[in-house]
Amino acid sequence: MTQRTRITVLVAAMAVLAAVAIGYINLAAHRTSASGNTAADPLTATADRATLAPGPRLLVVSNRHLATVSREDPGGPRKVAPLECVRVYAAAGTGVCIRPDSPWSYHLVVLDQELHEKRAVPVPGLPNRARVSASGRMVAWTTFVGGDSYSGGGFSTRTGILDTRTGALVTTLEKFAVIRGTRPYQAADVNFWGVTFTADDNRFYATMSTAGRRYLVEGDFAARTVRTLKENVECPSLSPNGTRIAFKQAIGADPTRGWRLSVLELASMRVTTPAETRSIDDQAAWLDNATLAYTVRNSSGDPDVWSAPADGSGAPHLLVPGAESPAALG
Repeated sequence: MTQRTRITVLVAAMAVLAAVAIGYINLAAHRTSASGNTAADPLTATADRATLAPGPRLLVVSNRHLATVSREDPGGPRKVAPLECVRVYAAAGTGVCIRPDSPWSYHLVVLDQELHEKRAVPVPGLPNRARVSASGRMVAWTTFVGGDSYSGGGFSTRTGILDTRTGALVTTLEKFAVIRGTRPYQAADVNFWGVTFTADDNRFYATMSTAGRRYLVEGDFAARTVRTLKENVECPSLSPNGTRIAFKQAIGADPTRGWRLSVLELASMRVTTPAETRSIDDQAAWLDNATLAYTVRNSSGDPDVWSAPADGSGAPHLLVPGAESPAALG
């Protein structure tokens, strides 16, 4: 495959993903409008108040609203907040909600554990990923955007990071200096997505694409640098103990063939594949050091949260039906 063809395939894949996401958002909005409800399905919602306080619960998006469910009964009643979100994540009592204002206008809202708004940042394009560091200090997001000169009229990504303690805001990682291999690298087509933070709140991992290739990169927020580590690693998610990264691996290094959920051991760079064999287009979340959670769309096109052991044992398990964007609260 030539470099030009690889770039074309990447742009086409982004355009397809964006079109699918737009269709889902519009469909969800129609369902909410038709039902006259501003909260999730009343058959599954409870009257109890949702909170982001650490505890044995999962945070999800349920019918476009922030909701929590019990870890012991994830398919049972859920506590739903009157807060519309297309992506959520939380850790240590700090949460993020990407709130829609219109089909192409969103705000990333930083929340405290009682869901009070602490800060709102406008984000361009169509939301795709959101993350919070384990301490609750750092937040990150990724959106699909259009109009970049190198994208040929297609879609590219925009990834930002906010330090909630200092207020330092980086609206795009494209401003960071890149080391590819051992040498500085510059290119107009550099894109980033899928941030995951380490325990020190400074280093992070993300995906970088350029010239039709996708790399796992390690970033330094303070130094404003990233360096490549490994090819064909997308949407990394660092385990709680910091030893492994869950990611989606393009089959045959070709995103048009789908993605395989995979786990990278950082010490050895060895890759393990969980028992999930469906194509998983998501940034998986760790429920603990042994278990992954991720979104799969069912035959009706609606999202469900599934889980699988990270070591390749066992089998996939339906965890939270009718939900997406999972995060463990404790």
